[in-house]
Amino acid sequence: MSRRTLTALVAGMLSFPAVALAQSSVTITGMIKMAAETVKLGNSAKTPSSEGRIADELSRVIFQVTEDLGGGLQAVAQIDWRVVPDAGTDATSGNNWVGFRSRDWGALLVGRVDLHYHHSPSELTAKAGSLKAWNVSLLSFAGGGGTAVGLGTRTANLVRYESPNWGGLAFTASYSMNPASAEADLGSTARKGSAWNFVPSYAARDWQIAWSHWRSKPDALAALDQKADRLWGSYAWGGFKIGLAWDRAKLTSGTTGITTSNRTAWSVPLRYATAAHTFYIEYTKARDDKATAAADGARMVALAYNYDLSKRTSLGLTYARITNQAGAFYNLFNSAAAQGSASAAVAPGEDPRIWSLGMRHSF
Repeated sequence: MSRRTLTALVAGMLSFPAVALAQSSVTITGMIKMAAETVKLGNSAKTPSSEGRIADELSRVIFQVTEDLGGGLQAVAQIDWRVVPDAGTDATSGNNWVGFRSRDWGALLVGRVDLHYHHSPSELTAKAGSLKAWNVSLLSFAGGGGTAVGLGTRTANLVRYESPNWGGLAFTASYSMNPASAEADLGSTARKGSAWNFVPSYAARDWQIAWSHWRSKPDALAALDQKADRLWGSYAWGGFKIGLAWDRAKLTSGTTGITTSNRTAWSVPLRYATAAHTFYIEYTKARDDKATAAADGARMVALAYNYDLSKRTSLGLTYARITNQAGAFYNLFNSAAAQGSASAAVAPGEDPRIWSLGMRHSF
């Protein structure tokens, strides 16, 4: 083989991966969002009953991959890499999936995705407002606040279909073979768990309306079966926006079939935006649970102000308070989890409140 022929062959082999790679595009986006917080438990005998902390607000780096397969069909994938700057930890625990997308036929994805619990017309957390003040603190919990409906996080083992948008009308349909953990059916003698979620929606220029239906049945009989519905919508004019959300959740024992929780909740979020300033006022109420003897209703008030330093960077000041009845222990969202501290757990009758100064930079 001549030197010229060998050189051409090697050059061709080395260029092949670059040609293949050029057919895919990788987009890197995300945000770093942190807050300085003061959390206090009212109506509490704990000593001390307050703490100051620096907390992550779901910072993340998102990798999105797209490859055109021809005929309007694309292969798509996403890795949602969660980072916690103050603790120095990280995990690929976000919305991660792979699948196909078509403009005419919609998308079919497999992986893990947030379902049901996160649906809300609230925009308070969209920029630098505190995640702890999100109205799902009441909307997405039942049993006096002790059980997250829709897991309060991503649903695993998921197959998801996303329809095209037909003039504002669209829907998603999702099915999980085991919503909370990896499958372990073989030889387990346990029932085969599952979950599914259906969300039709309609969005016009100034208003939207949507409904989410959720059902789950964990593998373990000792866990609670869940059935929930949420209806929400919003209307905007100028810088004003008003929303309304109504939620009903029912928990049933997988062993006995007895209803252990049957509660309704509702929320009214208001927003006003002008130039670089945005103001939020929200009121949320969880009614007394019909299936329990204890008085376990709660109400939540949240106020926030956001100032945009640029299109990507904003500062936010947030105040929120939950007032629990004697048997209720609703808590600020994720306050006693990864975005807060274990000492922020709430006992029945305690009233958590927060002041938060946050900063968010998106990229």
